[in-house]
Amino acid sequence: MSIESINVAPGELVAKVTQLKNDGWRLVTFSSVELNATDMEVLYHFDKDLKLTNLRVPAKKGGTLPSVSGVLFGAFLIETEIRDQFSITFEGLVLDYQGKLLTDCAQTPATSPFCRYAVKAKEAQ
Repeated sequence: MSIESINVAPGELVAKVTQLKNDGWRLVTFSSVELNATDMEVLYHFDKDLKLTNLRVPAKKGGTLPSVSGVLFGAFLIETEIRDQFSITFEGLVLDYQGKLLTDCAQTPATSPFCRYAVKAKEAQ
């Protein structure tokens, strides 16, 4: 198995992800790495025929990257998580819960699709 890494400028990200998708690559996940107090790197992990490739995209904490969720819909979940943890804004999210993806007490699936529930054992009578 081989793993390659490609440096991609933020402005080229959507085109590169589109190219990988059209060439049969599958998005595995993203990860983010803090390089120092202000700089980060977002890594987009893809596989095809048991070969891995990674796109390395520089980012600033509190900065902005283009969303790839228009190309790969499920990416909005990972982008939302990275935004919530590292304050990187993803422009053009196809679905944006405005920081309410996971809440302690969701009212409806429309306000937050995921919610933490506490299960209490029924008291013995």
